[in-house]
Amino acid sequence: MSQPDAPPASPSDDEFERRIAPPWRRAHDGDEAAYREALTLAAARLRAYLRRRLAARPDEVEDLVQETLLALHLHRGSWDPGLPVGAWMLAIARHKLIDHLRRHGRREALHEPLDEVGDEQLAAPAPEAGSARDLQRLLQALPAAQRAAIVLTRLEGLSVPEAAQRTGASESAIKVQVHRGLKRLAALVRRTG
Repeated sequence: MSQPDAPPASPSDDEFERRIAPPWRRAHDGDEAAYREALTLAAARLRAYLRRRLAARPDEVEDLVQETLLALHLHRGSWDPGLPVGAWMLAIARHKLIDHLRRHGRREALHEPLDEVGDEQLAAPAPEAGSARDLQRLLQALPAAQRAAIVLTRLEGLSVPEAAQRTGASESAIKVQVHRGLKRLAALVRRTG
């Protein structure tokens, strides 16, 4: 069944798909080295994708890259081998970007075109059955302050000032804890595959 009015892929999308598809398919079959390779390729593409869209807020790019990589890990079972890997990854990145912009009160930016991926390719992936369990296990590996900061800002959707007020920590401490926690989660995901 063909997709109606699918936009043509850009050359960079085609190149990314050519590079990401083989290791991602091997990773999907259980190859841990291929999974690390695919995550490295994905991180570079996500960084470029998000840097363009957060040009006015460059200090937020790396946190969002890490958050998106974590989402890719948790939703990896929702990838349909019949669909392009790159479009699936960018759809998740787009959803994370929209969530990020909403959390930061940037609703006006939601009316701007965010990417070249057509809406028919942007179906939200259904959470994998073990995703919540995996996420809880990963979060338990974090120090309490990092875990609390991530849960409040990323999972509950509180703003940094709200999280600071709830925990009694400063806003800058919350930002640091989120950043460090996301980096640690990304490292744990890479190690555990």
